[in-house]
Amino acid sequence: MDIRYSANQRDFKRYTTEEIRREFLIENLYCADEVVAVYSHVDRMVTLGCMPVNETVSIDKGIDCWKDFGTHYFLERREIGIFNIGGPGEITADEASYPMEFEDCLYVTMGTKKVTFKSKDPQKPAKFYMVSAPAHKSCKTTFISIADANKRPVGSSETSNKRVINQFIHPDVLETCQLSMGLTCLDSGSVWNTMPAHTHERRMEVYTYFNIPKGNVVFHMMGEGKETRHIVMQNEQAVISPSWSIHAGCGTTNYHFIWAMGGENKAFDDMDEIPIQEMR
Repeated sequence: MDIRYSANQRDFKRYTTEEIRREFLIENLYCADEVVAVYSHVDRMVTLGCMPVNETVSIDKGIDCWKDFGTHYFLERREIGIFNIGGPGEITADEASYPMEFEDCLYVTMGTKKVTFKSKDPQKPAKFYMVSAPAHKSCKTTFISIADANKRPVGSSETSNKRVINQFIHPDVLETCQLSMGLTCLDSGSVWNTMPAHTHERRMEVYTYFNIPKGNVVFHMMGEGKETRHIVMQNEQAVISPSWSIHAGCGTTNYHFIWAMGGENKAFDDMDEIPIQEMR
């Protein structure tokens, strides 16, 4: 498991492009029949990817839970949100099975001992994108389809940011310990997300960008509002965003992205906006 330690905003100002990418960018999440995991010491969030092809894959494959987490199984003291961004698949959580179509979501509560993944068609494998946060109480494992997500249309074509925020793991949808997740879809002709830029002093965030057509990229903006940097993101890559950093993106075409938050509260609108004209 790849372990990333916390970076502070003072040192970040001096990072090269390669240092920024090494510290915050998560690449190659989807390897056949493997679990790829990145542990961030920013709020102890874990980002994972799994692409089952020829076998049913356990969530702890290749992970030493006692060494890495001090627990006997992965979700002993954690909760997790899982999205499918690939072909049709299925997740089993203890004794319950959940068919997962494209952009469906499953929240799995703390205390779930066994989680496995499989694809319905090896030629079109599922791609399970996951973010896990520490938890101190059990909630209810819940499946939410893309059709049943809480939808919030925002933005406009005039400002190139017309989009729909689909809230899945969110206080208005279901109870969790601290994890919040959702999926935002930009309309055709819109390329900007999350403007005006803002920070969450009380929460960190992880983004993953997908549905980026071949030959296109997304420029992910990060850093302090008056000391911005960027990371060029390819399709199906993720990026860690500390609480002191903005998190906005502009693509060479429209795209989808999944956001995940964890920290001291779950208030979706608890943010510190930065006026666009004051950004540097």
